[in-house]
Amino acid sequence: MSLFRFVLLLLLSFPVLAQDWPTKPVKFVSPYPPGGSVDPLARMLGAKLGESLKQNFIVENRTGASGVIGTDYVAKSAPDGYTFVFIFDTHAVHQALNPKLTFDPVKDFAPVMIVGTAPMAITTGTMKPYKNFGDAIAAAKAKPDTVTLGNVGNGSLAHLTTIVLNQAAGVSFVPVPYKGGGPMSLDLIGGQVELAMASTAAQAQHVRGGKMRALVLTGDKRSHTMPDVPTLKELGIDVVAHAWWGILAPAGTPKPIIDKFHAELVKAIKLPDVNKMLSETQGMDVVALSPAATQKWIVDNIARWGKVVKDNNIRLE
Repeated sequence: MSLFRFVLLLLLSFPVLAQDWPTKPVKFVSPYPPGGSVDPLARMLGAKLGESLKQNFIVENRTGASGVIGTDYVAKSAPDGYTFVFIFDTHAVHQALNPKLTFDPVKDFAPVMIVGTAPMAITTGTMKPYKNFGDAIAAAKAKPDTVTLGNVGNGSLAHLTTIVLNQAAGVSFVPVPYKGGGPMSLDLIGGQVELAMASTAAQAQHVRGGKMRALVLTGDKRSHTMPDVPTLKELGIDVVAHAWWGILAPAGTPKPIIDKFHAELVKAIKLPDVNKMLSETQGMDVVALSPAATQKWIVDNIARWGKVVKDNNIRLE
């Protein structure tokens, strides 16, 4: 068989592949440990897709190196529509933080969807004196390099946003990296750190429970999870940053499969219980971006936050 004929037959078979897909269990790789926001998202969507497509969607945790290990595994997996990775906003800074990264965060993946976004909140423990963000700014200006601001890891979106915030507001909040949101929240509630920055999804429950006080949001508008909390822009500080969650496939995964998967995800997200979980429990603004819009979103975020990493000479710990 000539190469031309082989390629032609392969292309003609793609619609059939998509129509039949999936014919065996599908692997959802969560590159972050249970307890964060990525793992429950993968499990919930996997369960709903399993019901609608009559096939098992298996969540596999491949954790480590801030998501690099699991993401690298998917980058090197067969592009057959049976392996996907759930990514977080840290995907945008992997390459800038690690020039020796073993995968390209754009070229080695086929985009499926940005599921949702969420602003971050700057919070404080209820035993601290800050009643609003103006109090925190005043304290940071009165005693430079003394007001600590926790984040979920060196190079995380909250860490980078702290740097941008310091530059925009003319202050010097001290970034304090933690190995995850759990330890950071415990220290904030216990008073070991003055302030903390994380997605509203991670902090809303503590704020509603009276263990934290939310001072300000990083979104371009107020959040439905914290409607009484102003944004930085409302306070005259021109900083906007969103946490985000997405799904990718290995590069080369047939487009008909990507399109079918995307359509099934849209159906799942529209289910009342799923939408409630995403918007209320997870605190997301559900966006369900198309594959093309997902590609643009990732490229734009890599350019923006990669520049912050390089301009400030940030290195992995």
